[in-house]
Amino acid sequence: MADDRDADRLKALEDRIAKAKGGDAPKAHTEEHYSQAQLAWRMVIELVAGLMIGFGIGLGLDTLFGTRPIFLVLFTLLGFAAGVQTMVRSAREIQEKKLAEEAEKKRV
Repeated sequence: MADDRDADRLKALEDRIAKAKGGDAPKAHTEEHYSQAQLAWRMVIELVAGLMIGFGIGLGLDTLFGTRPIFLVLFTLLGFAAGVQTMVRSAREIQEKKLAEEAEKKRV
C-alpha cells in the first residue's frame, strides 16, 4: 500500500517536472545569440565573396589584356557593390521573416 502511494506521488512529481520543462518556456539567450551570430557571418561571407569574385575577374581581365590595375580596381569596386547589395537583400529578408513571426505570435 505504501508503494502505491509512493508510485502515485512519483508520477505526480514527474508530471509537474515535465510541465515545468516543456510548454511555454522562453528560448534560451544563447540560442538567440547563436542565431544572430550565424546571420552576421552570413552577411560577412556575402561581402567577402563579392569582393573576391570581383578581384578575380579584374585580375583575369588585366592579365588577359595586359592592363595591370585598371580592371582589377574596377571589378573589385563592382564586387564590393554587389556584396553590399546582397547584404542589404539578406537583411531585408531577415527583417521580413522576423516581422512575420511577430505578427504570427500576436495573432495566436
